[in-house]
Amino acid sequence: MKKKEREFFRKMLKRQLEELTRKSDLALAGLLDSTVHSADPLDRASEQFERDLALRMLDRDNKLIMKIKKALKKIDDESFGICEGCGEEIDLERLKLRPVTELCIGCKTHQEKLEKLTCA
Repeated sequence: MKKKEREFFRKMLKRQLEELTRKSDLALAGLLDSTVHSADPLDRASEQFERDLALRMLDRDNKLIMKIKKALKKIDDESFGICEGCGEEIDLERLKLRPVTELCIGCKTHQEKLEKLTCA
């Protein structure tokens, strides 16, 4: 991968990281400030459901943050865009759509087929 392409992905990933970090910080602050006050059991259940949903979304965002940090590290060591399955370069269009991907489309398809077989 050319230096210009790596810099494009570095800027994209850093922008995503900043946005996700800001979003996560706000969500966490909201969760810390929220308490369930309602005396009505249905209202309490609804508030708890919303809180659980927010925690799941926060967890998902944190996992994506870790993937972005890993991708940025790979850019630094110039291994970004190399498939961890076969060692071939990952198509640039795939990276543009999902810059945190670690597998080329062929290896990802193979992985999904194996998962389908083992989960069935």
